Amino acid sequence: MAIRCAVVGSGNIGSDLIAKIRRSESLDAALLVGIDPDSDGLARAKRAGIATTSDGVDALLAQVDDLGIDLVFEATSASTHAANAPRYREAGLTALDLTPAAVGPYVVPSVNLDAIRTEPNLNLVTCGGQATVPIVAAISRVATVDYAEIVSTLASRAAGPGTRANIDEFTETTSDALVRVGGAGRGKAIIVLNPAKPPIIMRNTVFAAVPAGVDADAIREAIHTMVDTVQGYVPGYELVSDPLIEPGLGPDGSTKVSVFLRVTGAGDYLPAYAGNLDIITAAAVATAERLAPSITPRTALVRR
Repeated sequence: MAIRCAVVGSGNIGSDLIAKIRRSESLDAALLVGIDPDSDGLARAKRAGIATTSDGVDALLAQVDDLGIDLVFEATSASTHAANAPRYREAGLTALDLTPAAVGPYVVPSVNLDAIRTEPNLNLVTCGGQATVPIVAAISRVATVDYAEIVSTLASRAAGPGTRANIDEFTETTSDALVRVGGAGRGKAIIVLNPAKPPIIMRNTVFAAVPAGVDADAIREAIHTMVDTVQGYVPGYELVSDPLIEPGLGPDGSTKVSVFLRVTGAGDYLPAYAGNLDIITAAAVATAERLAPSITPRTALVRR
């Protein structure tokens, strides 16, 4: 039985989520929640036969049992999720948060999902975090990462109101995830909104400082293995070039590891240049699909 899901937020991310959930064999898009009755996302969902509401989370919680909803994707803002999270928990909903609110533990499905899968509220970090934390984690598996710095460059047209409103939270949450999930001793994140026309494909650069004398081949192998894993749920995720490993060029004579990534979106809702949208929604759906077997559908409980 497919797990019935609600998506809160009818903007770019919410609309992309709906498209991906509709393709899933283990998830069912039961409701799209918004606050603007004229939003394009709500109109698209209605045309697809999906229930919608423009009355916000109150309307969702009033219909949880009637619609048999078990899991909610939060695609609004950090402050909104901070307010909604206790209400989801009280309603018995598993919540996957695509804002940088960091209410629950960070989840990067290619790295740490199995360790935190029983948590009721999981945070998808940020688009930059989903792109770069796996690389830092891969390096950490074979070498000590004293410092990691990432730069995420997004097309300005692919950065919606939610992204722009959460720039500070983006940098703080991503930096923290580089340490907590990636395993770096210290982390720093930078986001760049590029207004170029035509819009650029999402790019991510990872710099890591590791001790001198590390096994360069082991680092490269770990990175390539991780890229293959992420491609399992984000097909457009790829290395631009082979990782660059430079002894003596890191802080205090350490070895500098440079990794250059590109993320091309699947084009489910926005054009392919919006890889920043695609990677976080794809990671959220992949997380939900792996959690689905352990969730007892509310519909089964209601029937009892």
